[in-house]
Amino acid sequence: MKILLLEDDFILNEILLEFLQSLHYDVVSVFDGQEAQTLAYEQLFDLFILDVNVPLIDGFSFLKELRKRAINTPAIFITSLNRAEDLKQGFESGCDDYIKKPFELQELALRINNIKRLFNIENNAQVHIAQNITYNTDTFELNNNGIKTTLPKKEAKILEYFLKNENKIISSDELSVNIWSYEEYPLSSTIRTYIKNLRKLLGEEAITTLKGVGYRFNKR
Repeated sequence: MKILLLEDDFILNEILLEFLQSLHYDVVSVFDGQEAQTLAYEQLFDLFILDVNVPLIDGFSFLKELRKRAINTPAIFITSLNRAEDLKQGFESGCDDYIKKPFELQELALRINNIKRLFNIENNAQVHIAQNITYNTDTFELNNNGIKTTLPKKEAKILEYFLKNENKIISSDELSVNIWSYEEYPLSSTIRTYIKNLRKLLGEEAITTLKGVGYRFNKR
């Protein structure tokens, strides 16, 4: 499980980083909202843990902007803001949970476990796609009934995005925003080629095309 941690207090950042790593999570920690935003557009994360009052871009604005761009990664706010209005603003920004400081580290672990349960996030890098098909998010290796294939970077990112949004209709525009980030957006024909390549490896039934709407990944 890969976590983006945004916390500008150096001591608390270090405490949280060490605690999360002790739970065997892959954690990237940053100290300001702008750096967090750059990473969120460049990499795929399973969870955001966000302080609110941070430099450059506050946590509420950071998450609200990501939600506008259809980045639906689960998010937990950790903040000293404890008024009902702050709680309301946090959830309206798109968060999935809200922890008021100070808090026990074990409470954070329990909240993370709840997010994992709700969003079906697996602990390890090995993801089961179908009865005889697995995918390793660390090595980008797809194993289909013993036949192993290392996916190119873009195909791997598309597959991982589908896995996090299974059974949801994903448009070409949404794929472009989330996979290509700051790069020049690809042509629709380019995305169709990547989808075609994934179907060859996963089976035609794995990805459904909804004409004029987008794609749906069918995890089996």
